[in-house]
Amino acid sequence: MTFLIGLVTGIFGGLVGLGGGVIMIPLMVGVLKMGQHKAHGTSLVAIVFTGIVGAVTYALKGSVDILASVLLATTAIFTARAGASYANALPEWKLKKFFGMFLLLITLLLLIKPYIPHIAEPTTGWLKIIILLLTGAFTGFLSGMMGVGGGTIMVPAMVLLTGLPQYVAQGSSLLAMVPAGGVGAFTHWRAGNVNTSILPGLIPGIILGTFLGSSFAYTLSEVVLRVIFAAVLTWTGIRYLRTPIDNAVEEK
Repeated sequence: MTFLIGLVTGIFGGLVGLGGGVIMIPLMVGVLKMGQHKAHGTSLVAIVFTGIVGAVTYALKGSVDILASVLLATTAIFTARAGASYANALPEWKLKKFFGMFLLLITLLLLIKPYIPHIAEPTTGWLKIIILLLTGAFTGFLSGMMGVGGGTIMVPAMVLLTGLPQYVAQGSSLLAMVPAGGVGAFTHWRAGNVNTSILPGLIPGIILGTFLGSSFAYTLSEVVLRVIFAAVLTWTGIRYLRTPIDNAVEEK
């Protein structure tokens, strides 16, 4: 079962340039009955492998902007640790609802991007560097806190704000999430939030799935990928928004 979860997660992550945490975490909690915090930590460990395999696959096709990945990771490795440490500070239901609203906003921006010329124009120079550093900082914190790779933030930011093509943005996000996810995973591991017993089955499935998903992505047009990405964000956002309020936790 863990291999199948890894396979589905890898295919999904490689296809749309995500670490796959938005699929892996619900599956680990729902199917494997794992606690939410442990699912987040375990997800980050697996996401490191998703990033490695996916980034290599995209790089072989010339779809990785090394400089963009480095800039994203430069700030993300610092904030990922803070995000992982902060994961237990707020009620889980509240974090999910805020994240759900943000994902829906990103979906809207991504869908209207082709119709907004000034956003579609490529950004260069210091402005591009600043955008990538700020995106990395925010993404790193979110990655460590929510147990995701951060592609849900990095890819739209690179496409909308810097003008990178969808394929390049996906490949670059996969590479950037390797160091950021590694720092977050290590912090979660020290806190006891990593289930190491399922990793031998999970990781091989992720490696195979990510290779298949990354390869299949090139058979789809950029428009199709954009629609798939928007659909994934919408589904995830609605799922987070429907998280019930835990009054018992709120009263503490």
